[in-house]
Amino acid sequence: MFEFDQYLGFLIFLTILTMGFWLMILLLTFIIPYWVTGSFFEWLKERKKK
Repeated sequence: MFEFDQYLGFLIFLTILTMGFWLMILLLTFIIPYWVTGSFFEWLKERKKK
């Protein structure tokens, strides 16, 4: 059925795919909203200064 190198390649592919999936989830739920919120408050502070 599968030889060992094919099995290993498939496991590496699944690992990379899973890591990419969780990285996208992290980016979309935490990092991007944190960045946008921080930029908005920075913009408000700059506007208040003027």
